[in-house]
Amino acid sequence: MAKKGNRVQVILECTEHKDSGMPGTSRYITTKNRKNTPDRLERRKYNPILKKYTIHKETK
Repeated sequence: MAKKGNRVQVILECTEHKDSGMPGTSRYITTKNRKNTPDRLERRKYNPILKKYTIHKETK
């Protein structure tokens, strides 16, 4: 029987790239603990298309 844990996979998407209108997207997949962080994640990650570190927010 499979365990039901608090860890879930989430997708982080670049907000700056989304607003710029350039083609393509910068996305990262990570895990988070639902119990400890119920709100949406926000991390500074590298965007290879813009060639700089930008804020990536959790999508639905």
